[in-house]
Amino acid sequence: MGQRKKQSLRREDWVLEALKVLEERGVDGVKIVVIAERLGVTSGSFYWHFKGLPELLDCLLDYWERELTDAVIAEAKAFPGPPEARILNLMMRVIDEDAAVHDRAISVWAMRDPATHEVFERTLHKRFEFACWMFKQAGFSQKQARTRGRLMVAYLIGESSTNLKSNRNWKSIIQEEFELITGPKERS
Repeated sequence: MGQRKKQSLRREDWVLEALKVLEERGVDGVKIVVIAERLGVTSGSFYWHFKGLPELLDCLLDYWERELTDAVIAEAKAFPGPPEARILNLMMRVIDEDAAVHDRAISVWAMRDPATHEVFERTLHKRFEFACWMFKQAGFSQKQARTRGRLMVAYLIGESSTNLKSNRNWKSIIQEEFELITGPKERS
């Protein structure tokens, strides 16, 4: 059984498990032996996928930016419904798919490491800019779109770290907060 698991283990499996360890223990807790144990494989199997821990950490950041930001933005941009429905859909998706659950751990890591800080800032900038675009599409002024977009991004990061999804009424909570954040537009 263990042999079969080793053969089917992918590079992404290591990255996803590393993200969980990062969330639980911080970057100093991301150790090859810890991840291997959690995956049920030997530490040696790590080297089939990575040259070393620095490469895994780089891949972890790349995954966070690419899959948990760029891919979410691309799908939201392609959303076929009206602009306000796009905002609600994105909010629901971010919470449902835990797309922001690792943000807090990465922000802590970014405070200590300049390269991580650069990725963190770039990724947040993408999120803020896209959120602003969504609110402009929904008819808000540039100023309102920027402010509401930032509030939405910060709110989703916060709710992700409070484990909102464990609340059985999480969808109605998101709906209420969506209504608040998309409330009356600024009057001319």
